[in-house]
Amino acid sequence: MGRGSDDLGAALMANALRKVWASSEKPAAIVFYNSGVKLLADTSPAIDAVEGLGAAGVDLVACGTCVTHFGISDRLTAGRVSDMQEIVGLLLGADRTVSL
Repeated sequence: MGRGSDDLGAALMANALRKVWASSEKPAAIVFYNSGVKLLADTSPAIDAVEGLGAAGVDLVACGTCVTHFGISDRLTAGRVSDMQEIVGLLLGADRTVSL
């Protein structure tokens, strides 16, 4: 979230994902790209929230190019890997999007 401290950004994102998880209204999908794909890995500070969101039916979509770039394909414990074509389609087809 934002720029600056990576540790602070990870903590803020983990907190935001936990709030979404606890909310009665959940998004249909959450797209993870760039270093955000690390939030789906086993060492993520938000792994409880992303696994909970996935169990609640939220489609967790990880950018395949990003997963490969960071070398974490064997460490993903939540979500699914996709490509930019699908990601763009999800974003263009959404009634509304929020970018963090």
